[in-house]
Amino acid sequence: MKSRIAKQRLTWLLPRFPAVILLGPRQCGKTTLALEHRDALGDKAVYLDLERPADLARLTDPEHYLSAQDGRLVILDEVQRLPGLFPILRGIIDRRRRTGESGNQFLLLGSASLDLLQQSGESLAGRIAHLELTPFLANELPPGDIETLWLRGGFPSSQLAADEHTSFEWRQAFIRSYLERDIPQLGPRIPAETLRRFWTMLAHEQGAMLNAARLAASLGVSGQTVARYLDLMVDLLLVRRLPPWTGNIGKRLVKSPKVFVRDSGLAHALLGITSRDELLGHPVQGGSWEGMVVENLLALLPSGAQASFYRTSAGAEIDLVLEFSSTELWAIEIKRSLAPTLSKGFHLGCTDTGATRRRVVYPGNESYPLDRDTDVVSLPALMAELMNRDRLAQ
Repeated sequence: MKSRIAKQRLTWLLPRFPAVILLGPRQCGKTTLALEHRDALGDKAVYLDLERPADLARLTDPEHYLSAQDGRLVILDEVQRLPGLFPILRGIIDRRRRTGESGNQFLLLGSASLDLLQQSGESLAGRIAHLELTPFLANELPPGDIETLWLRGGFPSSQLAADEHTSFEWRQAFIRSYLERDIPQLGPRIPAETLRRFWTMLAHEQGAMLNAARLAASLGVSGQTVARYLDLMVDLLLVRRLPPWTGNIGKRLVKSPKVFVRDSGLAHALLGITSRDELLGHPVQGGSWEGMVVENLLALLPSGAQASFYRTSAGAEIDLVLEFSSTELWAIEIKRSLAPTLSKGFHLGCTDTGATRRRVVYPGNESYPLDRDTDVVSLPALMAELMNRDRLAQ
């Protein structure tokens, strides 16, 4: 198993910011990564899990306890359980800045992004860095494991399970736990069965443009309720809402986002797909492969880069558009075929957007030119290209 890519970024951020918040869905490896840092620092770090009553009791007087940890990395897991901590952290950080004390850093771990980003942004603006940890990526696993990653998804307990049955059962239990325990603890009072039906509907339409009216009719709820459900799943980092490209080119562009269940293994569990053979025969195959590729690529995007898709009413289409600057735009087509071909719509889209690099991602291992402007590449090869571009840009 290779080292997590986020580990390098976290190691770089911690000495440079008074606080770092590590976001990601439950069971994606946040605690494991944080404990590696704690173990490396020895007695210069302390770890508190705010879901454990004993650790939570230490924060009965949080300002007193945290102020007493000078010179130590304080790791606070499941920090959304105690949102009142953020103003206290701000006071401790500002006091140390005024007095010139080196003080300690804070590493905060959380599972719900939107509320945490809002709370931390309001209280710790200019004092905190944000980092998202995803489930395993393709280049964090041994070569040749992409098909397994696609079927099982990237959650460590699913990916590393002894067999397909154990992996599938873990994902089913994960889904039940989120619906019946985790989401209610975060506040929303939504029937677990209703939310499961909604999640399953999104899995059935993996990579399709959002049709809120159809989802609302199927669930027997209003369009506003569907929007609220979707916001919740996006906030929990379980669903991706990929926006359409919005450049001003005088074309009639679609306005609805594409929606993906972010982890392909969870999508397959929601659909009852237990094996690769079942997946290859299922209508969701193409959308599922596209979703996995999108997640792996977006996890490597540098700060400030924008991701979208391109589609016009006339049929021009690009699966994924990565915009790094006004002069650098990558057009990426995603194909679940060992002999991929391109439609005229892709070339039209590249012309419309002014794409500076064109790539087709496919499930093979070799890279080769498809035409004068477009290369066919494997997912690991395109991920390496993205990472190399980021290194050269630094």
